[in-house]
Amino acid sequence: MRIPDENRTWRIVYYVDSEAIVILEVFAKTTNQTPQSVIDICKARLKHYKSI
Repeated sequence: MRIPDENRTWRIVYYVDSEAIVILEVFAKTTNQTPQSVIDICKARLKHYKSI
């Protein structure tokens, strides 16, 4: 999801589950491509969420 602000655009990466919407990461968009570090963090958080 993209959220435009006055000075920058924000991204929200989320996962929709049958019981919840899980926010995995929120970051300021500075390039056209999602940084690999953000992708790695989201994968780890999603894995953790699914394990509980």
